[in-house]
Amino acid sequence: MTRAASIRCLRQLLREPTRTSSLPTFLVPAFSQPFQTRCFSATSSAQSRIGGTPISIPPEVTLKFIDLPQPDAPARGKEIPKMAVEVNGPLGQLTLNIPPFVKITHDQEQRKAKLTVDDPEVPHQRAMWGTTRAHLQNHVLGVSEGHICILSLVGVGYRASIESTATTVAPQYPGQQFVNLKVGYSHPIELGVPQGVKASTPQPTRILLEGIDKRVVTQFAAEIRQWRKPEPYKGKGIFVNGETIRLKNKKIK
Repeated sequence: MTRAASIRCLRQLLREPTRTSSLPTFLVPAFSQPFQTRCFSATSSAQSRIGGTPISIPPEVTLKFIDLPQPDAPARGKEIPKMAVEVNGPLGQLTLNIPPFVKITHDQEQRKAKLTVDDPEVPHQRAMWGTTRAHLQNHVLGVSEGHICILSLVGVGYRASIESTATTVAPQYPGQQFVNLKVGYSHPIELGVPQGVKASTPQPTRILLEGIDKRVVTQFAAEIRQWRKPEPYKGKGIFVNGETIRLKNKKIK
């Protein structure tokens, strides 16, 4: 019985005096009081404060604020960013478009950047507050330290290699490398490494992806994992960054 059906039954019992009078004595006080719904948790809800947390800027990283050109007739219902942040570091350069309701305060002396929004009570602005802060933090870490993804191939005969040429995929830019997977298929699996990502195989069953843009690195790792998702019966598949799964018992007919 669903929660809504239970509430309807209880309210019907309260409206019928004959049914209430027939209840046991110890249940009469509970049904005589007005029915009130309660939350599952008794603790008060607390909002996240990620958006207002300052971002530490390393000494080798610089932020440059760029004003974006605005269209004459903006599209209805779309938020056109008015500013972009160019993040420069020893490993490269990344650009992030900032929503129009987000403001960034950059303190160059303390090497801190803090984000604020026009109205924190608006759900969309409050949601994008923390999202924009997380994207900017990832860009700062990317140009200073870089992002990595480690893929583990678990299975008999599973292995990977990095090739400079491919037979099934055409290169999209000069000097593109390809990840060659052997994970139980009869046909070769060749995936082109995106631009800005460096792929290597320290071991035949390990793939190391490095890059400054976290979104591009993790997206390419997800594309590789898609060919052999971890299965819960034998524990075989492609695991990303120490991923674990709970094994199930074998099905017995």
